[in-house]
Amino acid sequence: MSADREQFGSRLGFILAAAGSAVGIGNLVGFPVAAAKNGGGAFLLIYALFVVFICLPVMMAEISIGRHTQQAPMQAFNKLSDGHKGWTAAGFLALLTPFMIAVFYTVITIWLFGYLFETLSGNLSQLADPSYFGSFINSNSIFGYLIAVKAIVYFILFSGVKDGIEKGAKIMMPALFVMLIMLVIFVLTLDNAFAGVTYYIVPDFSKIDAGVINTALSQAFFSLSLGMGIMITYGSYMRRDDDLPGSAKFVAFTDTAVAFCAGLLIMPAIFSFNPEINTAELSDSSVGLIFTFLPKIFLALQVSIGYFGASAVAAIFFLLVFFAAITSLVSITEVPNSAIMGAMNYSRRKSLSILAVSVLFFSILCIYSFGRADALTNFLNYGGVDKSFFDVIIDVFYDTVLPLNGLLSCLLVIFHWKRSNFHSELERGSPAYRGSFLERYVDLSLTTFIPIILSVIFINTVAYKYFGVSFIG
Repeated sequence: MSADREQFGSRLGFILAAAGSAVGIGNLVGFPVAAAKNGGGAFLLIYALFVVFICLPVMMAEISIGRHTQQAPMQAFNKLSDGHKGWTAAGFLALLTPFMIAVFYTVITIWLFGYLFETLSGNLSQLADPSYFGSFINSNSIFGYLIAVKAIVYFILFSGVKDGIEKGAKIMMPALFVMLIMLVIFVLTLDNAFAGVTYYIVPDFSKIDAGVINTALSQAFFSLSLGMGIMITYGSYMRRDDDLPGSAKFVAFTDTAVAFCAGLLIMPAIFSFNPEINTAELSDSSVGLIFTFLPKIFLALQVSIGYFGASAVAAIFFLLVFFAAITSLVSITEVPNSAIMGAMNYSRRKSLSILAVSVLFFSILCIYSFGRADALTNFLNYGGVDKSFFDVIIDVFYDTVLPLNGLLSCLLVIFHWKRSNFHSELERGSPAYRGSFLERYVDLSLTTFIPIILSVIFINTVAYKYFGVSFIG
């Protein structure tokens, strides 16, 4: 263990920071719609089972890698594999993935900041115009929002793990919870709101098929920030005597609770706005819902609470999602930052300065891929579809590589680090873990069906995304 390795100041700090990385845009918007379109309560049940029986063991594996090695993913893989070139390459992939995810997440976060600013400026009616989003993302004001977002993120990161990431999580996560509950309570008072609640939580088992099961597992895996290197990095900042299994369970519970509560916000709001809505018509894209559909719902509230009231509700919502995006972006960015500091022996300030310029460069390329530059707008064609530079980053590094990274972490833990060493790390700070049902289950799952399931998800994603062939559903 490096003598100057930063650490979280408390177990609560780790839990809030890790939960902040997991709670993101997909939880607050994508999850409710996925549930509504895939069986409501039946989807929720399947999702919860996957979180407990598949995602939790993977999370424990990733956190344990970080805490044991006290290293970022690339160095951690190298250390546990005794410098094996194949595992070093896997570690590099675990570094490259969060860097590229930080690029596209930066773009979405600046959109959120822009919509928050416009809402606070009294322009809600403009945001509700279906044609506004297209002009907004190509406006020059985007660059001002980009500077503002980068300043917030890097101010938190420059302050370090304890005084920056942990302190930021301790402020933003409770604020996020409070705003979410406030909005849920308000939305449930609207006309026809409980029709949305019923649709959201009452199981429709007739919709359950292989495709829905795959969707639930993918949503659970991605929403917990697995495969991004975040849990490995944050695990490396975890204190040796903290209860790792207990902390992992709290993170999984918090993330799932926020996702569920978000459904109690989004679906009742949609049904209140349009009681006859066909949920099959809802966009699968969180971006489409946030920036084109939901502003219309907020504007419709002016009938009952006036334009100022509707703008206030919209502002709270965009602030809520912005906080979720910022906590996730901070976590994602810290992964390559930690790796650069460790590999190059740079100070936090020097490492972040290099990273800021790099992320800024690729973020601007993404901004120019929405019509400003044809070469970036029509960057590649695969699966019979033209893809922008922004689309390619999402397809490759978010949709495709994450399950592969999770699979590699499991294989490294079980077959190279060895099971006995892995369980000894989990027992440190949690003596009750030894001989428990959880220990036996984690051992069984990671050595049998979890690697198989992650392999199937990866193979199916590659086949579908790039060749238009699906083996599931």
